[in-house]
Amino acid sequence: MTTTLLPVGAPSIRSRPVYAPLEPRPASQHLIVADGEGAEAVVELFAKAPDRSAMLAISHIMYTPGPNGTDQAASLQALGAAQFFRAPSIPALLPRLAKVLADAHMGIQFYLAGTEGLIGQAERDIMNTGFPFASIQKEHRGSTVRRVQCVHCKGITENVATDPFKCSHCGLNLFVRDHYSRRMAAFQGVNIDAEDPGQVPESVVRFK
Repeated sequence: MTTTLLPVGAPSIRSRPVYAPLEPRPASQHLIVADGEGAEAVVELFAKAPDRSAMLAISHIMYTPGPNGTDQAASLQALGAAQFFRAPSIPALLPRLAKVLADAHMGIQFYLAGTEGLIGQAERDIMNTGFPFASIQKEHRGSTVRRVQCVHCKGITENVATDPFKCSHCGLNLFVRDHYSRRMAAFQGVNIDAEDPGQVPESVVRFK
């Protein structure tokens, strides 16, 4: 299990996301979006609730397995929330999230848990609908693989584990920066051998 409370690596930069344990808040509805080991954070969230049954009665949990194959859907379904949805992947989950957001009202609280890829994309979609940033809590759990946008071709590569890595769209060798774009829900990848073509450092696993 990986719990990330602060940015991985130090020092970091201002755009790097920061995470903290999820805490129950008063709300008209609780929308929980998680993947992989994020399920553990959700179970802990409800364990902290002053009135667990009341919170579950107005909760909608959306879940998908993590990029490492971790599937803890059963533990979330067993909580007994008013609504539970399991998607096979993040791309399959996002349309359901969009529909729920279209029907949501002010007073809702959002809880995002799991990988940065899931958290970033869910946060982007929530904020695009006009809900305040302060209504979103985020806790990173599990895999640290990154969703990376190539700054040259703008293509996005999912689940990047090594640095440098080859862009899956244009083939450039990219250095993974800590700079994070909330708009794209992705870290930025920059050509590492632009000045000296072919001079590429050995790729190492930085994200697992």
